[in-house]
Amino acid sequence: MIVLAIVIPLLTVAAVILILAVYQRRDTRRASRPRGASRRSRKAASPTGAPLSGREVERAAVLARRAADEPPAVAPPAEAPWVKPDEEAIGVSRRQFLNRSIVGFMTLGLSGFGASMLAFLWPPFVTGFGSVVNAGKVDEIKTQVRGENGFLKVPEGRMWITEYPESALPEAREVYSRDVLGGMESGLVALYWKCPHLGCTVPSCVSSQWFECPCHGSKYNQVGEKRGGPAPRGMDHFATSVNERGEFLVNTGKIIPGRPVGTDTTRQEAQGPNCIGQAE
Repeated sequence: MIVLAIVIPLLTVAAVILILAVYQRRDTRRASRPRGASRRSRKAASPTGAPLSGREVERAAVLARRAADEPPAVAPPAEAPWVKPDEEAIGVSRRQFLNRSIVGFMTLGLSGFGASMLAFLWPPFVTGFGSVVNAGKVDEIKTQVRGENGFLKVPEGRMWITEYPESALPEAREVYSRDVLGGMESGLVALYWKCPHLGCTVPSCVSSQWFECPCHGSKYNQVGEKRGGPAPRGMDHFATSVNERGEFLVNTGKIIPGRPVGTDTTRQEAQGPNCIGQAE
């Protein structure tokens, strides 16, 4: 009961305030309207001059305000004919850019991998030491060897070329491999010019007709078989062959280890004094 006694008076006061506010707003609108507006509205709403009610006058005023506030009607533009868009003008979207970038990098990576595989499988184009050296015609090489006192030095292949006597071939066939016999049977030998002891370059000695190492005194006969010194074996050979044109081919990429100590197929002794003293 106490609650009702409080709520009912509050609702009554609120209703009175709302009614007063509505009437005050209506009076304000009438005061702001210029004089003669009602008559003009009545005349505009009633061509015959018959008086209009207040509600009709208010409705006419609202319609007039709405008509003044609304923007003027604009006719819609005519539809332009459809034209296929230019792909270059549109450009590339973000998704297209990412897709193309991924595909491009994958293609680049696969191309590089394929090129490296081909380079690995393809035989290398090598000249000089490590490749097959064409020393020239066999007869011409023999002439050069004799002109150089029995020893032809070929810096391109890091080798010495000497003659192998035909009389020693039967014993050589029992000692040397086919890679070496290919050149020996044509009368030539290709020797790696480094000493198998410690790798010093071995020069020739014209007086003894041997190879004599200046580092530790190791000595080898004209075909590279050890004759003295601390070397563990004879001089190393290159694989040799003769092609159908009679050219002496030396494969400097294939080194054949020298024969063991005691191998002496040519029985060649020193032809004169040694250039290097015997090592102790």
